[in-house]
Amino acid sequence: MIIPYTDIAEDTLNNLIEYYVLREGTDYGEYEVTMAEKVAAVKRQLKSGEIVIVYSELHESINLMPKQLFLQQENSQ
Repeated sequence: MIIPYTDIAEDTLNNLIEYYVLREGTDYGEYEVTMAEKVAAVKRQLKSGEIVIVYSELHESINLMPKQLFLQQENSQ
């Protein structure tokens, strides 16, 4: 189930994004990127609809994932 990012309190959303960024461990190449820049990038992706916040009832967990991947998974079930 997709949870609209606008339904989540700002502090909670920031914590969720920070957890996601730390867990992903993405390589940003030659330049160092601050946590604030990473969080801002994820927020832009949420606002554009590129990524979504997904709640799994089965696993009782929340995750951020590309919208296309979520839709593919939903269609394959």
